[in-house]
Amino acid sequence: MADINVVPYIDVMLVLLIIFMVTAPMLMQGVKVELPSADADPVENQDSEPLIISIDSGGQLFLNLGEDEKQALTLATITQRVGAVIRRNPEKPVLVWGDRAVPYGEVVTVMAAVQEAGAASVGLVTEPPQ
Repeated sequence: MADINVVPYIDVMLVLLIIFMVTAPMLMQGVKVELPSADADPVENQDSEPLIISIDSGGQLFLNLGEDEKQALTLATITQRVGAVIRRNPEKPVLVWGDRAVPYGEVVTVMAAVQEAGAASVGLVTEPPQ
């Protein structure tokens, strides 16, 4: 009787599982920023990947969209790109990763510009207190 040996398929599946487990957290990363701490409830799990606008300690803006996510962009460029994405997918979540060294006014300016571009709501990302 001819039996199918499934052991090689299980090995391949486990290797792929490990690869996905290692690379998935890296896909969400944008620019490294020191997030402020806040005791807040986490946002419900979203089905679509959010747009992440990062503001580093020097006040430079980055967007996790396009070919080079590590390239600093102007506020006008970010507003234009976010507006184009929101027109295609109005339910797309938008999150701001602001470094704790950035003045609050700069973060609010970015949030206001993104809302003017069409984002229904803009969330701030923080780390839980330790």
